[in-house]
Amino acid sequence: MLLVCFIKDRCMKKTIIVMPVANEEATMEKVLQQILALPYDNLYIYPVVDNYSKDNTEKIIRDFEMKTDKVKCIFYKESYGVISCYLEGFRRALADGAECILEMDGGGSHSPSEIPQFIEKLEEGYDCVWGSRFIEGGEIANQPLYRRILSGGGTISNLVLGTKLRDMTSGFEGFQRYVLESMDLKAFLSTGHMYQTEMRYYCRNYHTIEVPIHYVGGSSSLKFKSVKEALKILFQLKKNETKVMKKVEK
Repeated sequence: MLLVCFIKDRCMKKTIIVMPVANEEATMEKVLQQILALPYDNLYIYPVVDNYSKDNTEKIIRDFEMKTDKVKCIFYKESYGVISCYLEGFRRALADGAECILEMDGGGSHSPSEIPQFIEKLEEGYDCVWGSRFIEGGEIANQPLYRRILSGGGTISNLVLGTKLRDMTSGFEGFQRYVLESMDLKAFLSTGHMYQTEMRYYCRNYHTIEVPIHYVGGSSSLKFKSVKEALKILFQLKKNETKVMKKVEK
């Protein structure tokens, strides 16, 4: 009980979790229940759905939305892929007054039980919190070959971009509001898996920290051409930074 009260007292900022989801009916209810069970009064969930989802994922989310104001289903009909859903979720969270924004997978790859460490670090004053599978305490399981190639490319990315992170492609992360406000989200180059690296590059001058996460992979449509496209974008990020970043006061 004392621990629960302490956590509630620590989570003072309105925090919104953005999670693009598609064809996740097997896990969606469980993930939402686990997040809602966390001891926070001001934690909200924004699942983002698009036309790619053909099962009952949206219905499951809508049912939760009818029962609690902590869940808001966002249907993004203009979506052109998962990254556009992330960015639309960010825009909606900012518009709804989020002070902190978390990003995570809604299909069970990321554990809701690890959300508190992101909130804790944001409350401590970090600008960005990156989930890492490769620092001490982190773990990765059941990841397909091509995803392993991209995920393990952090060394190359760090050398090219001057970043110093162990995990450059994890999709479990947290931001202070002003970090996302400092960016033109429409100017991102990546429409696929390189997005996570692009985000970390633009945030490299902020006060950031990596926290360990446990990642469980699944089936993947990622092809070798995605690796080639990622490398191409990698060498375009420095030039594109002037289009993305804008000055915003904290």
